[in-house]
Amino acid sequence: MKCETTNAILTFVLGVFAVAGVIFALQAIFLNRELRSLTQLATRDNNSFLQIQAPTQSLINDVMAYNQRNSSAELTKLLQPTQAKPATK
Repeated sequence: MKCETTNAILTFVLGVFAVAGVIFALQAIFLNRELRSLTQLATRDNNSFLQIQAPTQSLINDVMAYNQRNSSAELTKLLQPTQAKPATK
């Protein structure tokens, strides 16, 4: 015996799940594409940051060395917030 009501309900639920599956698959594809794009941008920005950071750190180290030879209260005050670390390449 077939129950028409049960068959209709199950067919409707199957259709809803199929549509939801397609929507979630498309969303995953778009989010994956956006993630790849943002990863490329982040990598490029990080490389730019590293290219800027090394000379800046070298400049800070040079100013600290100069301040040790020719002590200046103004330079000491300016250098206090910086935690000078050796520049890495």
